[in-house]
Amino acid sequence: MIKIIVLVVGLAVIGFIAWWFFGKHEVAEVNAQTAGNQQQINIEVSGGYSPEHIVLKKGVPAVLNFTRKDASSCLDHVVFSDFGINRALPKDQAESIEIDTSKSGEYQWACGMDMFHGKLTIK
Repeated sequence: MIKIIVLVVGLAVIGFIAWWFFGKHEVAEVNAQTAGNQQQINIEVSGGYSPEHIVLKKGVPAVLNFTRKDASSCLDHVVFSDFGINRALPKDQAESIEIDTSKSGEYQWACGMDMFHGKLTIK
């Protein structure tokens, strides 16, 4: 009987781990706020990025304001490889990054170690 319980619990744990690391998790899209002729959005960096998926309007200048709350060294940089941006994020300070919105598409960003990710959609 104990062997069956251990087997069931073990399979449940394996299933949960597989779902956590390999499953598709829904992430809400957040539209940047437009004021005047500029879009802005604040992104909190704490165990990842919040929000993770940002939508910008094509052709309107955009600024992403990253504020790192997490002390881990993994999140001390943000990298937008498609835009050639690799910026240090000082702890508890806002770091503004201007994004070129002239081309529509989906672009990824990541931490310096490529462990945490975000997505930027320009439409």
